[in-house]
Amino acid sequence: MVTTYFEIGRMIVEEEQKGKERAEYGQQLINELSYKLSTEFGKGFSPTNIKQMRSFYLIYSKGQTVSDEFNLSWSHYLKLMRIDDENERRFYEIETYKNNWSLRELQRQYDSALYTRLALSRDKKKVIELSEKGLIIEKPKDAIKDPYVLEFIGLPERPSYTESDLEQKLIDKLEHFLLELGTGFTFVARQKRITFDEKHFRIDLVFYNRILKCFILIDLKIGELKHQDIGQMQMYVNYYDREIKLKDENQTIGLILCQNKSEAVVEYTLPENNEQIFASKYQTVLPSKERLKQLIENKDEE
Repeated sequence: MVTTYFEIGRMIVEEEQKGKERAEYGQQLINELSYKLSTEFGKGFSPTNIKQMRSFYLIYSKGQTVSDEFNLSWSHYLKLMRIDDENERRFYEIETYKNNWSLRELQRQYDSALYTRLALSRDKKKVIELSEKGLIIEKPKDAIKDPYVLEFIGLPERPSYTESDLEQKLIDKLEHFLLELGTGFTFVARQKRITFDEKHFRIDLVFYNRILKCFILIDLKIGELKHQDIGQMQMYVNYYDREIKLKDENQTIGLILCQNKSEAVVEYTLPENNEQIFASKYQTVLPSKERLKQLIENKDEE
C-alpha cells in the first residue's frame, strides 16, 4: 500500500498541481480528490490522508529512501515525515529497517534523541555517514553512547535509590535496556562473581556483542565517577581478557555508567591509546529540547 500512496501523491503533485510543490488549490479540490479516490479504491483516502500522501511524495521523490523499495509500514513513514532534518530522518529510517523497530521503538529512539546523542560524539564526516549508512559498528567506541537515556526504568532524576535498585530496574526492563544499548547486544549475567587471590568480586552486568565479538562489562555507579571506579573496571576487563574470553574473540570492553563524571579524571586515569574502558553518564528522564540545543551549541563551539 505504501507504493500506492506514493503514486497517489505523485499524481496529485504532478498532474493536479502540474509539478508545483505548493498547492494552489483549496480545500474544495482536496475534498473532491478524496471523494474520487474513496469511490474508486475504498476507505483510507480522507482529505487528511490525501495531504499526507502529497507530503510523502514531496519528501521521498528525491531518492531519500533506504532502497528503491519502501520497506517500512505507512505508519512508520508518517512518523518519519514529522522529522524536519533530512539527515536525521534518513538515519531513523535506516535504523528502523536494519533493526526491525516497531512503531513504538522508533518513537522511543526518536524521543530519546538517539541521532543527536550519536552525532555529538562524532566529527562532521561521521555524522554524514550516520545519515547515509546508519550506525556502523567497527570498533568499541562505535557501540558506546554518552549519555545513556534510561527513562523506561521509572526512577527519579535525583538519586534516592541505590546501585542495587538501579540494577534491578534495568533487569526488570531488560528488553528496553537492550534497545538502548544498541545493535548486537545479548545479556549474559548479573552480579557475575570472579575470584582470585582468595578474594571475590562481582561485576554488575555482563553482555556480549555479536558484532564486535567481545564481552562488555557494565558497572553501575550512583553519583560522581571516581578514579578508583575506573581502576576497578580495568581489573575486571583484564581478568576477562586473560581468563574468560576465547582466542578468536576480541578484547573485552568495560563500560561504567555513572550519574556524573569529570572528563579530566577519565582522561588522566586511562592511557592515551585506550580502546577498552569507557565512562558514560546516564539520565533517567528523556532529554529536553533545551538541553539538546545546549549540547549542540557546545559542540559547535569546540
